[in-house]
Amino acid sequence: MGRVRLQAITWDRLGDLLAERLLDLEPADGSPWPRIAFDGAPAARPGDLAERVSEALRIRGRPSLVVGTQGFLRPASLRLEYGHQDVEAYYDGWFDTGSLWREVFGPLEPGGDGRVLPDLWDPTTDRATRSPYVQLPPGGFLLLHGPLLLRHWFPFDLTAHVLLSPGALRRRTPEAEHWTLPAFERYEAETDPARAADVLVRADDPRHPAWNG
Repeated sequence: MGRVRLQAITWDRLGDLLAERLLDLEPADGSPWPRIAFDGAPAARPGDLAERVSEALRIRGRPSLVVGTQGFLRPASLRLEYGHQDVEAYYDGWFDTGSLWREVFGPLEPGGDGRVLPDLWDPTTDRATRSPYVQLPPGGFLLLHGPLLLRHWFPFDLTAHVLLSPGALRRRTPEAEHWTLPAFERYEAETDPARAADVLVRADDPRHPAWNG
């Protein structure tokens, strides 16, 4: 990644500024539901930022739905077909992108009904969650968070990438999950999410983030 000018900020202030930016966002395809990505490795905790933005939007009178891709993992029989630590499978086959298209993005297309399934599969029990659909009203925001999001051509209207340096990523990833690190190296090489995203947040020090806003 080349040099990107970043400025220090607090997490609370970042949530407020992103929410303010979203208030003026109009989907390019005419959908009444703006769709936002919070991309980052699990160790970067992009879901925490999505939750902060959701709360900031709520205070401003705008509804949102936070959805994590962890709720759209494939069943273990498919996910672990080539073993528990297969990097290629993690990169290409762990997340059920077809269900995300069908259950999350499809209902939010122009002319959709806004009924979104917030999760589909519980990886702990390896069973369907059977969660009820959530009705997102027109003008409500989808805040989708998870790893490797920017390589799937999802129709996001704004993307944010929470970046960790290779050293910080290794330090903050549990040792049992270090086998996933090559997948994020490949993601950086092939997708360059720090440049591809509309908003970049560096979170090497979780107490002192910086961003390019």
